[in-house]
Amino acid sequence: MFRIIKVSLFATLGTLLAAPGAGADTYPERPIRLIVPFSPGGGTDINARILAEPIGNALGETIVVDNRPGAGSTIGSDIAAKATPDGYTLLMGTISLAVNAAVYKKLPFDAQHDLAPITRVSDQPSILVVHPSFPAKTFKDFVAKARAEPGKLTFGSPGYGTGSHLGEEMLLLQLGLNMVHVPFKGTGPALIALLGQQISMYMSTFASALPHVKQHRLRAYAVTTLKRAGPLPDVPTLAEEGVKDYEYASWYGLFAPAGTPRNIINKVHKAAVGALKSPEVMRIYEEQGLNATPTTPAEFAKYIASEKRKWASVVGRAHIARR
Repeated sequence: MFRIIKVSLFATLGTLLAAPGAGADTYPERPIRLIVPFSPGGGTDINARILAEPIGNALGETIVVDNRPGAGSTIGSDIAAKATPDGYTLLMGTISLAVNAAVYKKLPFDAQHDLAPITRVSDQPSILVVHPSFPAKTFKDFVAKARAEPGKLTFGSPGYGTGSHLGEEMLLLQLGLNMVHVPFKGTGPALIALLGQQISMYMSTFASALPHVKQHRLRAYAVTTLKRAGPLPDVPTLAEEGVKDYEYASWYGLFAPAGTPRNIINKVHKAAVGALKSPEVMRIYEEQGLNATPTTPAEFAKYIASEKRKWASVVGRAHIARR
């Protein structure tokens, strides 16, 4: 009798110990949640919705985009970092993961330890936009107006401590301008405020502002990279507008909670890289002003570490208050 119970007990323990591996081998068996830590309409959301279907098709399951905005991406990223590491919760992370570590003294998670990098997804230039009714017709005119009215003009951001916020702060620092920062819970809300003339200027992700610029609902001053953007060839770069040695681009990447089994990471990586290299996704990205940048998980981890060091240096040199 004792021997039967003993054998049964070991069999049960063996089944329990084997369960994670078995689950990983059959992954995925139900829909996958892809957390976007910003509101709908921003660059992060656009990347997620472009990739959700092709990655889901490659994995054989539906990927559901779940927008969880707030605190400059910290709320949504923290949800992902603390999710069960079984592959059914993924995160479309951004440059904010590196920036927030430099801006905030204490975060509820550590991106380098609590998130597993899968692949860098894309990067894109940002674009300085204003409402068409704004009196300054060019960026040089805008700078002149801002210098003449220090502390009166406003600029929006998708949240305090986000990449766009620091990108704008660095631009103001370089130009010696004094403007008021107005943070929002993502690019979508910030663009709505600009369309409603509630703020003066916004450094938007390219893909988010592009439809508004093409339909003349917003006026584009300049792009933030050293080269002009293909979808808007007539919009100059900041360098062409007289701002030398300035360049800023947002990046996006796919993550899973730390501890996610390696074979699940590999499956998602293969599906994501395949999607990023597909002609259809590359065509859509080009139309949106995005550049696909697939990497290995190790390459992405190294890149994140370098970005964390870079933005810590920027925060110090720009005297941005840490919270």
